[in-house]
Amino acid sequence: MVCAAVLVVLAATLYGGEDSSSGTVQRSLHPPTAQQVPPAAPQAVTPPPQTEPPATAEKQLPPSQPTLLHIPKILVKAPFIPLALDAKGQLEAPPADNVNLVGWYAKGASPGELGTSIIAGHVDTTTSAAVFARLRELRKGDVFHVARADGLRASFVVDSVETFKKDKFPNDRVYADTNRAEVRLITCAGVYDRSAKDYPENLVVFAHLV
Repeated sequence: MVCAAVLVVLAATLYGGEDSSSGTVQRSLHPPTAQQVPPAAPQAVTPPPQTEPPATAEKQLPPSQPTLLHIPKILVKAPFIPLALDAKGQLEAPPADNVNLVGWYAKGASPGELGTSIIAGHVDTTTSAAVFARLRELRKGDVFHVARADGLRASFVVDSVETFKKDKFPNDRVYADTNRAEVRLITCAGVYDRSAKDYPENLVVFAHLV
């Protein structure tokens, strides 16, 4: 079974499981359209010089590609791959053959930049657990970090961890732009349905820059 989180604004789209009996990767969920993808977040102004890292949610970092996701509580240290939309307007999934890789929607806000940054990862594969297998263990107040290509590290505190049925996914709440630097970590959840070759739910971690 394999499942990847989907990184698209205003569309509840995740990738379904890979049935170990058939070996066929199933991409399901509600496919987003190109029109549903938000414009890139406005370029943030670099914070004034300071002796400490940004300490409030109102702080923000300039755009920069993320390089490594570190979630100490669940022992995640995963490199990033940029994700784009395919010809159908759906966000591409991270490669299924790499269980320790996360993707981010590269045309949206980068982690730490003003706006909502979307990060997705697989929950499992046909042979093993994957990068977001323990994502459900995060709780409000937990902290995780994103290393960036500009040498800065963006640290985020978890606001909530919530699970949604795919047919009742709150698109606006999860994907809409924000007036501060926020991140969504997304993967599949629930009991894998072999008949549907999909997971019935999405797990979303809501977090903001600190």
